[in-house]
Order: sequence, then C-alpha cells, then structure tokens
Amino acid sequence: METGSELSKTVAIFIVQRILLDETGLAYICQTYERFYAVGTVLSNMVFQLVDTLAVRLLKHVIKCYFRLSDNARAREALRQCLPEPLRDATFAHVLKDDPNTKRCLSQLLFALSDTSNTTNANANANAGVALTSNNNAGLAN
Repeated sequence: METGSELSKTVAIFIVQRILLDETGLAYICQTYERFYAVGTVLSNMVFQLVDTLAVRLLKHVIKCYFRLSDNARAREALRQCLPEPLRDATFAHVLKDDPNTKRCLSQLLFALSDTSNTTNANANANAGVALTSNNNAGLAN
C-alpha cells in the first residue's frame, strides 16, 4: 500500500477499510500487537506520503480506517500515542474543507482519542484503583 500508483493505493486501502468494517476483521487486526502495529505503520506511512501528494480520495480511506480502529478499546489506547501528527494538526484542513463527511470523521476520531471523551471512564478507573488499593492495604494489615 505504500508503493504504486494512487489508484492501486486507493484500492488497497479500500480493501483494508472493508476488512476493518467487519467486526471479525477489526477483532483479528486488534488481537495482537504485531497485527495492529503492521496496519498502524502502513497507515502512518501513508499519512506522511499524503502530506506531499494531498490525494483526497486516499486520505478519506485512511481516516476512515483510523476511525474504525478507534472502535476497539485497545487500539484506541494505542492510537492516543501513535496517531500521526498531520492528522492531529491542521495539515489537511484545506484539503478537507470541501469534504464535510471526511472532515466530520476526522473530528470524531480526534474526539474519540481525546481525554475528554474518556472522562467518565477515567473517573471509573480511578475509583476502581482506589478501591483496589484500599482492598490491598486491608489485606496487608491482617
């Protein structure tokens, strides 16, 4: 997917997107770190190529792949650390201005990866951690 014509890259990323849209495909890719890393690395390399080529059709599929990966909790955690910077900043803003669907998809991806989207989960995890620590301390006191 990293070499070839724009058309062959678009077809390849479309196939990956279709695999990710299937629950079994998403689960398979996110099942191991190696699989996720392989897909994530290719997507990331494509993003950095797109900074120069600005192929909107290809960018649309790459963003949708990242967005679908964010539906998996483990992948979402990993993406918080490894989502390419050009997707986080305004690098593609001028390219996406005429594509409201992809622009919205990117916004939803960034929101899903933001800390504010997980405030409730973070509070629940913090409370669970306090309860776990209290239970561990209670066990140590005995």
